[in-house]
Amino acid sequence: MMKVQKGDVIRLHYTGKVKETGEIFDTTFEDVAKEAGIYSEKGIYGPVPIAVGAGHVLGGLDEQLEGLEVGEKYEIIVPPEKGFGKRDPKLIKTFTLGQFRRQGIYPFPGMPVEIETESGRKLKGKVMTVSGGRVRVDFNHPYAGKHLVYEVEIVEKIEDPIEKVKALIELRMPMVDTEKVIIEVGEKDVTVDFGQLLNEVDKNTLVLGEILLESDLKFIGYEEVTFKPSVDELLKPPEEEKEVVELEEEVSEPLVEKAEEKEETEEKPEEVKEEPKAEKVEEKPEEVTEEKTEEPKETKETEEAEKEKKPKRKTTRKSTKGRKTRRTTTKKTTSKKKAKAAEEAGEKKEE
Repeated sequence: MMKVQKGDVIRLHYTGKVKETGEIFDTTFEDVAKEAGIYSEKGIYGPVPIAVGAGHVLGGLDEQLEGLEVGEKYEIIVPPEKGFGKRDPKLIKTFTLGQFRRQGIYPFPGMPVEIETESGRKLKGKVMTVSGGRVRVDFNHPYAGKHLVYEVEIVEKIEDPIEKVKALIELRMPMVDTEKVIIEVGEKDVTVDFGQLLNEVDKNTLVLGEILLESDLKFIGYEEVTFKPSVDELLKPPEEEKEVVELEEEVSEPLVEKAEEKEETEEKPEEVKEEPKAEKVEEKPEEVTEEKTEEPKETKETEEAEKEKKPKRKTTRKSTKGRKTRRTTTKKTTSKKKAKAAEEAGEKKEE
């Protein structure tokens, strides 16, 4: 028979019980979970894939899987210190009844409660007693201090390298369809491509899964682990935003040139647009006042013609008046001289 060693990838069936009470608290069998009242609709039942020694199950159980044979059933007892720990008296706290009632909580023995500490840490506990206005709460794990009994069966030991990787993906990301994952393995290196699942699986789920899966793959012997897309790529902003930024950087200079050309072209139409507007404004009054404006045009022309003629007459009159005055003054001066000469001649005759 084939024995299990540390680092092997196996499929394991188990049922965990509390030795003191026989209470079933965990199982990989769906029917057993329903009978025990611990069935969950979100739970995944069936043989669970694990890497032996990697801490995928409770430590006390994990270390006892080594050396077991495939296909055999075993009963493994886990002591408290290797299970959920010993009970710690410091984790039993006392509160006043008023502290609960102010939050609308009316505690009773066995009631599960959750308390948030000053540092923001949330602690889950169970009410032990309620008396005298005091409430005692135990924050130890429900199975702390208990001996555990596991009934186990190693269903399969996986030998194929590709199937090992798929089994670990199933463990860490149970909702992922491993048939859509492209896996390439070498002697010491492995590449896992989740590219086909980007539109099906939440990126945060892939990030957490890759982080956990990397440690698992290195545990089973791979020195170099590569994921596509990588954790860094998954955490980056969407690719569409990057492309937009890159395009803006690439065409920044042409855009400036185009902007300048647009400004020039925008200025030209403005000049052209102004001319037709002025023509339209002039055309409208002409259409409305065609008959009225015909007569004023003629009168304006005649007035302008008369104005041109009048100045010419004024200049000629002024010139003639000037000449006449000059002539009259000369005539007056000559006649006076003649009169004086005649008077002088008459006086001579008388003498």
